[in-house]
Amino acid sequence: MFRWRTCINKHFRRSSPVAQVLLLCVLTFGVILPICCHRLLYSYYFLNTLYLDSLSDAALQESYNRAQEALGFWEGVDSKESLKDPVEMVAKKPDLLVTVVTASRTEGRDYHYLLQVTQRLASLLKACGDKPCAEVMLCDVESGPSLNEDALLLEKQFLVVRRSPDERRKIREAVNIFEKEKRDYVYCLRKGWDLMRPKNVIVLEDDALPGTDFFPLIKNLLSRKFARNTLYVKLYHPERLQRYWNPEPFRILEWLGLGMFGATILLLIFSHCTYLSFTLSFPHLLFLTLYVMAVVELAGRHYLMEIRRLSPQLYAVSPATECCTPAMLFPGNASIRAAEYLDQVECAQGNAKDMVLYKIVRSTPGERAHSVEPNAIKHIGAYSSVRFNPLRPRLI
Repeated sequence: MFRWRTCINKHFRRSSPVAQVLLLCVLTFGVILPICCHRLLYSYYFLNTLYLDSLSDAALQESYNRAQEALGFWEGVDSKESLKDPVEMVAKKPDLLVTVVTASRTEGRDYHYLLQVTQRLASLLKACGDKPCAEVMLCDVESGPSLNEDALLLEKQFLVVRRSPDERRKIREAVNIFEKEKRDYVYCLRKGWDLMRPKNVIVLEDDALPGTDFFPLIKNLLSRKFARNTLYVKLYHPERLQRYWNPEPFRILEWLGLGMFGATILLLIFSHCTYLSFTLSFPHLLFLTLYVMAVVELAGRHYLMEIRRLSPQLYAVSPATECCTPAMLFPGNASIRAAEYLDQVECAQGNAKDMVLYKIVRSTPGERAHSVEPNAIKHIGAYSSVRFNPLRPRLI
C-alpha cells in the first residue's frame, strides 16, 4: 500500500510530466474539442441526433433560396442579351470548355440545380474581363417523355446539345441506370470535342456549384507540370471521406508531417514555460506528435483543408481517389481518351463510371489521375436524377 501511495505521489503531483500529460489530454479531448466541435458536421464530436436534421433543413432552404434567385435571374434576362451566339461558340476552339451534364429531375424540381450552377458560371465568367475564362456548353441528356425545362430556359444564353429522337430511344434501352449514366457522360465528352476542339475540358454535373475562385484555380492547375501527364483531375471528393482515418497513403504522410510540425512548435513553446515539465526530448516529441495528430483528426481534416482556399497556389494535388465524378478536369485531349476507355466497359451497380475510370488508370501503363483538395465545387444535389431519393434528404 505504501508503494502505491509513493508511486501516485511521485507521478501525479502537479509538476509531474505524467500528471500534466493527463491533464492536457482531459482538457483537450474531454472539454475543449467537444465544446468547439459539437456543431461541426465533419468532426467526430458532431452531435448527429441533435443537429443533423436542422443543418440539413438549413442547407435545403439555402439551396431553395438560391434556386429562386437563379430562376428570377434567368427569366429576367432579355433574349437579346444572350451571352453568346451558339454558331459563334462552335467556331472558337476555346482554351477551356465547361460542359454541364443535365437531366430533368422528377423530385426536387423547385431547387433548379442547373439554373444555380449556370448563374454562378455566368457570374464567374463576367469577372474574367475582356478575355473569357471559358466557354460553356449544356449537354441535355434527358431521354424520358418529360422535357428538361431548365435547359429550355437557358437555350438563348448557352449552347445546348441533345441527342436526336432516335438516339434518345436507343439510350432508354440501356441495361441499367449506371450504364445509361456512363453513356450520357461519354456522349457529352465526345460532343464537346467534336463541336469545339477545346484545349481543355471540364465536365460538371448539373448539381456541382463552382466556388468563387473556380477559374483562377483551374488556370493554376493547368499551369502545373503534372497536368501535362494526367487523364483527369477530380475537383470534388465527398467531405465525409476526406478524413485521415479513411486512409489514402498520401494522407498518412500528410498526417504524420503535420503532427511532427505541430509537435515541434508546441514543444518549443512548452519548454519555455517554467510551470510545465516538457523538455526537448524524444518521448515528449513523440507524445506531442500523436497529440496533434489526434486533435486534427477528431476536429476534422475538412476544416483544416479550408485554409488552402486563401490562394489557388495552396490547393493540394494528390493521386486520385475512387469516388466520385460531379466535377472533372480533362487536360488537353484527355477527354477523348476517357470516352474511349469508358466505351470499353459496361457499368453496373458497384462498378459505376467513377470506379471504371479509377480502375483503368491503375491498370493502364502510363496513365495518371489526380485529385485536388479542398473541393473546387460544392455538391448541392440533395435530390438525384438517377438514384433513389429519401423522403427527407440529409447532408450525410
